[in-house]
Amino acid sequence: MIDKLESIEANFKELTDKLSNPKVIGNQAEFQRLAKRRAELEPVVEAYHQYCAMLQSLNGARQMLEAEKDPEMREMAELEITELQPEVEKLDARLKFLLVPKDEDDGKNTIFEIRAGTGGDEAALFAADLYRMYSRYAERQGWKCELMSMNDTGIGGIKEVVFSVQGAGAFGKLKFESGVHRVQRVPQTEAAGRVHTSAATVAVLPEAEDVDVDFDENDLRIDVFRSSGPGGQSVNTTDSAVRVTHLPSGIMVSCQDEKSQHKNKAKALRILKARLLDNARMQRDKDRAENRRSQVGSGDRSERIRTYNFPQQRLTDHRINLTVYRLNEIIDGDIDDIIAALTEADNLRKLAEAEEDV
Repeated sequence: MIDKLESIEANFKELTDKLSNPKVIGNQAEFQRLAKRRAELEPVVEAYHQYCAMLQSLNGARQMLEAEKDPEMREMAELEITELQPEVEKLDARLKFLLVPKDEDDGKNTIFEIRAGTGGDEAALFAADLYRMYSRYAERQGWKCELMSMNDTGIGGIKEVVFSVQGAGAFGKLKFESGVHRVQRVPQTEAAGRVHTSAATVAVLPEAEDVDVDFDENDLRIDVFRSSGPGGQSVNTTDSAVRVTHLPSGIMVSCQDEKSQHKNKAKALRILKARLLDNARMQRDKDRAENRRSQVGSGDRSERIRTYNFPQQRLTDHRINLTVYRLNEIIDGDIDDIIAALTEADNLRKLAEAEEDV
């Protein structure tokens, strides 16, 4: 581990020197690339420096204890060792976590797809709740949300919504939200007060950059049509809606929210690229593919990663056996601790796998 940390420290110093080079400063793209990489390494280097300083103090206290004859000095050394030993162990554990291999897509923006599953109108209302939850979480993070496509029910529910979340590390934080989310609550239309169970599916995709996905435009079929909707301004009088089909994969994306055909096409292509990138990711990692399929599934009630129980104000994440009792705050976007718990569990898994390979 120390060899790896020393290599990272040397790389960090090299990047720091390059960022002060006038040629790099004058090249905005190169400067941003190097600055981003340096920012990724900085927490590791800072933790390593703290670890080295604390380890040096601990070794000094141990040497004093071995060499010192004076009882008072020995007592001081023993006290210092007692205080420093757990801190060194904490930093050692933190460094191991920081060295866990990161997903290469963690720093990217993300595209969310939320669809109502089993449960009719109640499932559509729950899909709308999830859309609000993630939108508010993004707002708390200082990220930008952009609606790309929506099919609503006209009574406050959402059959399907696609939106992008743009911000540093968005995909890395939100990727664990993929799967079937189940809700248990009394619908407003339920006169007898019975609890109903409904579901919605969430897919979280890293947004593709131009260098990530390369396809031949001849492989695309682009159709234009008149948008449909509940009425009023939602219905265009021109053929501005766009459907893009990627013929080799069969992936089809439709966008009709914008009045401009050009804007709808641009959004459809962004979604298409994200789906193609996700397909490529799944091909590279069969375990991840199987995991995603089992999480997203068909939207049936029985397939779930998380349950939102409104009568008990309880949220349960079944993957890590996490249960919290503050559902109103969670639906309002306060999901930091849930994301942190899922990230920690994933890091522990990766750390265990890395130690097995050693």
